[in-house]
Amino acid sequence: MAKRIAIVEDEAAIRENYAAAFSREGYVVDGYDARQPALDAFESRLPDLVVIDVNLKDDVEGGFELCRELRSRAADLPIIFLTARDSEFDAVSGLRLGADDYLTKDISLPHLMARVAALFRRMDAMQKPQGSTGRITRGDLSIDTERMTVHWQDQPVGLTLTEFWLVHALARYPGHVKNRQQLMDAAQAVLDDNTITSHVKRIRRKFHAIDSSFDSIETVYGMGYRWISD
Repeated sequence: MAKRIAIVEDEAAIRENYAAAFSREGYVVDGYDARQPALDAFESRLPDLVVIDVNLKDDVEGGFELCRELRSRAADLPIIFLTARDSEFDAVSGLRLGADDYLTKDISLPHLMARVAALFRRMDAMQKPQGSTGRITRGDLSIDTERMTVHWQDQPVGLTLTEFWLVHALARYPGHVKNRQQLMDAAQAVLDDNTITSHVKRIRRKFHAIDSSFDSIETVYGMGYRWISD
């Protein structure tokens, strides 16, 4: 059965452009121009993934409110922000509200399709029986690449898609320094230095919430980051 994607975007031309692109990939697409019509529709049926703009008509932070409400209804529903608002503060706000990814509208359509497909692969993998393949273990760290999950000291670390691939890239080769380009390639994303720094800070905070002594990600100034394994 085809996956159903909801696009919540107040500009009709942009909404229709993304809807056409998703339809070409075989998805069923529903479009909404504001938060309330989307919520009304979701009362009867949740989509398989939601793409949300932050600004929705006169509701300047309507996308954030919608994300908060959706996350309270469905903990595992994939949510992507796709917005012109590219400030670090907005990105952090969106991710803290539980979005799986925060992308800006300068992203190419093939890149967007790849990110959505990756999220669906993660959801499908999480619903399969857990196997022993595709695993990376580094001391207290366990990565399941098929289910796209990370555990530290046997506790799940709630990472976004981008954060997952950054941790995977670092932990796969402990001790090896990964520069900005290598981390961008691993995350399939175009990230500037400040954005990578912010992602790493968020990743560290999530590990620190489980283990206050976590120090496995080392900054190598002027070069990049590396995973230090016991």
